[in-house]
Amino acid sequence: MPKARLSVSSRNYSSWSLRGWLLCRLSGLDFETEVLTAADPSSRAELLHLSPSFLVPRLIHGEVRVWDAFAIAAHLNEIRPAAGLLPAEPKARAWCWSIAGEMHQGFANLRSALPMNLKARHDGFKIWAGARPDIERIVAIWQECLTAHGGPWLFGDRPTIADAMFAPVCTRFVTYDVALPADCAAYRDHIMAWPAMVEWIETSLAEPEDVEELDMEF
Repeated sequence: MPKARLSVSSRNYSSWSLRGWLLCRLSGLDFETEVLTAADPSSRAELLHLSPSFLVPRLIHGEVRVWDAFAIAAHLNEIRPAAGLLPAEPKARAWCWSIAGEMHQGFANLRSALPMNLKARHDGFKIWAGARPDIERIVAIWQECLTAHGGPWLFGDRPTIADAMFAPVCTRFVTYDVALPADCAAYRDHIMAWPAMVEWIETSLAEPEDVEELDMEF
């Protein structure tokens, strides 16, 4: 019987749920996943951006309750330091936390213009000016990390918190046919082929589409 439970709002639409789930998998935590329905107020608020703070993803681990993907990352790193959620070298560790935090706090234009939808494909999608600086910044982050650490992950030969935080961006770049430099395209493809990502995406395909607002035609 798993000792922890992760509540998520949607596998198809929720980038934050994906981040929380990937972090739990990276940590090696024994957990089960509970998918909340769109009728759940906290789930719907997160999916439709109706609240400045969200209660999902939410991890219940013994007597500990922790919500928000970044807080979940901090908790998992604290209780499972040997899992390697962060690079071992202090400079790289600070860098990893910094870009993970930037992903957590920023890129609002990208989030609104290119919402996560794993089932959708929009070939030739027009990227409006508001989202372009966000994409350019993400490309710069990826290129700097890949150049410094050699890939295939942002900090070398194993995934970290940063990869989990940027993984949903990779799905957006696929969904909306975003052109990328070769090194960033290779990183995107590496993330999309990550077995944990493949498992999440395959499971999402069977999820009912019960939030009509998120399946609008672009």
